[in-house]
Amino acid sequence: MKRILELTEGEYDLIETVRNYKRSFPRGEPRLRWALRVMLEELLEEPLEE
Repeated sequence: MKRILELTEGEYDLIETVRNYKRSFPRGEPRLRWALRVMLEELLEEPLEE
């Protein structure tokens, strides 16, 4: 089942970075891990859009 969602650019970037990180498994690129943490922190600090 596919869902149609509206994403912010930050949300879309986070999802794409997670996909890239998962593709690099099992080695996992350390810079991608760091980037994911930074992106998540930034998204959590943003106010919700209504």
